Amino acid sequence: MSDAISTRLNALVASMESHNLDAILLNPGSSLPYLSGLHFHISERPVVFALSKAGKVSIVLPELEKQKVTHCPYPISSFTYSEDVASWQKAFSAGLSFLASSGAKNVGIEPRSLRVLELRLIEDALPGVKLASCEALVASLRMRKDSDEIAQMKVAVDIAQKALLETLPHVKVGVSEREMAGLLIQNMLKFGSGGELPFQPIVAFGANSANPHAVPTDYKAKQGDMILFDWGANTNGYFSDLTRTFALGDPGETLKNAYAAVQAANAAGRNASKPGVTAGKVDDATRNEIVKAGFGPKFTHRTGHGLGLEVHEEPYIRAGNDAVLDVGMTFTVEPGVYLDGLGGIRIEDDMLITANGSESLSTLDRDLQILPL
Repeated sequence: MSDAISTRLNALVASMESHNLDAILLNPGSSLPYLSGLHFHISERPVVFALSKAGKVSIVLPELEKQKVTHCPYPISSFTYSEDVASWQKAFSAGLSFLASSGAKNVGIEPRSLRVLELRLIEDALPGVKLASCEALVASLRMRKDSDEIAQMKVAVDIAQKALLETLPHVKVGVSEREMAGLLIQNMLKFGSGGELPFQPIVAFGANSANPHAVPTDYKAKQGDMILFDWGANTNGYFSDLTRTFALGDPGETLKNAYAAVQAANAAGRNASKPGVTAGKVDDATRNEIVKAGFGPKFTHRTGHGLGLEVHEEPYIRAGNDAVLDVGMTFTVEPGVYLDGLGGIRIEDDMLITANGSESLSTLDRDLQILPL
């Protein structure tokens, strides 16, 4: 991993000039471990990692966590503070002083991750410096997964699939969404998922499945209900994110037709995923199938999103997105149809762009399965 980290840091430094950045600051989040190999949780104690375009690195961190940087595979200067909050600004001013002394004017940050807590400390340490988003630059590196990252994601997919197959036999009339969500989590841990799941599983039965982001309730499954599972596992910080929808007994013609439309849309999206195609074109491919089947207004969200160290990251598979898909990119294809008061269907797969097209990392059956009562 040390070689991968060095390669990523060098690539980041090489790209700073073209983005008019003199340095980049990162706080705890997904980009920090990816680029530095250092793992910190967001907490009441601020942490900021600084990298200059000259390749110099420093970090400001709590004294109690200073051992985390003792074995870094690259030179790093650490500046610690105590439990006395008054010591924080002194540590930040010292830790970022090399940027001020080098004349840094434009410094990159990640607005979606940086808290006001760290922002104020940075602003006081670097008065007059312009802070600009570096999210596009960092995303351009993170979107293209290397072989090790892909291997981790494949394991996360395998864990998730095994967990669902272990859970499905327990879905019967009378079981609750909450019960099945708990069992699914238990099975993911059983098969090796890290405890920090990408999200709490969405387990929705009947009319509740028409809510794309439903939260499991005490609702008990009834005959004819759609049974929707949206879940994912974690392998060393890399996530999977899958959705499969089933029927508990015969769901009726309307829902069967909606399922057929979603299944065709999922296949179209997977087939459209290849190098050189824009993310927007993949969304077009899925949406056209659902519109053709007469359910267009009932597909209320984008086709998918990037996947990796975050469950939602670049590239976003949405209408009009001109981002071009490239080898190593990983994302979801998850069209859906949601019929208020009746039920919803979503089929979600995790995709990898390859040199020759794409590969679905997920392989669970996509045909409508009628679960026994």
